[in-house]
Amino acid sequence: MGIGKKVVAPKGGLLAEEARQAGAQHGGKRSAADRASSPDSMQIDTPQLSDPATNPQVAGSTPQSGKQDPTKPQSEKGDMTKDSTLTAGTILIKQPLEIGTKAPAFWRKQSYQECEVINRRKKPGTEDYEYYVHYSSFNRRLDEWIDFDRFDLAALAKVENKRRARKAASERANNASRAKSERKRKDSKKRKSKGPETDKQITKASERTQEHSGHEEASKVKNIQTIVIGAWSVDTWYYSPFPGDYGNYHTLYFCEFCLKFVRSTDALQRHCNRCVLRHPPGIEIYRKGNISMFEVDGATNRIYCQNLCYIAKLFLDHKTLYYDVDPFWFYIMCEVDDRGAHIVGYFSKEKYSEEDYNVACILTLPPYQRKGYGKFLITFSYELSKLENLVGSPEKPLSDLGLLGYRSYWSLVLVDLLRNEDSSALSIYEISEKTMMKTEDIIGTLQALNLIQYYEGQHIIDMRRVKNLKMGSKGLPCDPDCIKWTPHSYGPGVQIPPGATLAGPSMGRRR
Repeated sequence: MGIGKKVVAPKGGLLAEEARQAGAQHGGKRSAADRASSPDSMQIDTPQLSDPATNPQVAGSTPQSGKQDPTKPQSEKGDMTKDSTLTAGTILIKQPLEIGTKAPAFWRKQSYQECEVINRRKKPGTEDYEYYVHYSSFNRRLDEWIDFDRFDLAALAKVENKRRARKAASERANNASRAKSERKRKDSKKRKSKGPETDKQITKASERTQEHSGHEEASKVKNIQTIVIGAWSVDTWYYSPFPGDYGNYHTLYFCEFCLKFVRSTDALQRHCNRCVLRHPPGIEIYRKGNISMFEVDGATNRIYCQNLCYIAKLFLDHKTLYYDVDPFWFYIMCEVDDRGAHIVGYFSKEKYSEEDYNVACILTLPPYQRKGYGKFLITFSYELSKLENLVGSPEKPLSDLGLLGYRSYWSLVLVDLLRNEDSSALSIYEISEKTMMKTEDIIGTLQALNLIQYYEGQHIIDMRRVKNLKMGSKGLPCDPDCIKWTPHSYGPGVQIPPGATLAGPSMGRRR
């Protein structure tokens, strides 16, 4: 199975040589003698001005900076890192950088972006550190590992000055309040215990809080950097909780038909030689041209659906469903050719939703984005709602890209409906009955389009603005006549709601 075009999530990729050149332009490149003299710190010399912290420059970047002679003995170089030998304007940047450090780092197009250090680790086989950073102006999907040379060292020097000032102020405050803290400690010993039951409750609550906090911290760092699925190698966006030690690998390889994942190309090839599936393990309920939709029961095909959720979590920040897939239907969109049905995206929905959600999770894989497939999936979910005769809405909160997709779809549907409506009066509830969209989604979209006006004591839709609106692409059209599906009233592992009538299963084509 070959790997075709590589699709990469938008990231600030940078070659090491480009990073060193950019560092040199901004006073950030270190000489070999400087690195040898201070393995755990970076020496910064500042001009002797009234405020030496405002104009730091890298030692060795100018002839006046006091660059060391590399021919000197090692002992003389090592002595240069000691505070006793530094001038009044010299700053040492302590390495490794502390987690939480904020400073500009080289990004794209010779520009610097403010970032925060989320994590750090040693490079294999070296003593140098690399840092996982989050860029303040961008989404978390652009977080990445960078080398120390990517940071703006002049800005780091200012950060180091502020850190030392805060540390000194904190020490002074601690010394001033030491006596008061000692009195509080003695007084606390005299207080009576709140009782064993209360103490146990406090301990359990504290453990739950620490566990949640630890999981949240761990999920900030991407564990899988790349996945290979079908003909595509895709850079991931977020953390996903793969089982066992699979989360420790840089790249995972997926069978595009059964979604089994392995650690190497050889293991993937051996699996593909044995795998008999050539489409998702479900019922085909839609086919037009080379586009097909399959309905998969989470209770019947649990492993497939769990693996699909692992993949989805790599590209959805707020997704929480990983293991309990039994109460959900999964609708898989595929491109079909002579080799089989290749997964493009999917959406899931609850078998029985008390809040009338028609979508629990929706995703178009990055290689297939910007092709209109997202709008197709949204349209398909509403076509199923029309067959069920139920008003539906996606589960909240939506991701940033999900919100854009849904807002675009709602706008297209509403504007198209209003332009073709002959009636002089049309209520929000009538629009909801025709589109199967919830009233809050309709009102929110009309407000975003600035179509609702207040006139003579009531709210009306300004039809003049409707006619002048310019709408975007409608995406890949979904033909309702090609849907071969019967609504479900129950599903495996789901309790039948009181008063519900039983309906037969989907009348699709088995492949």
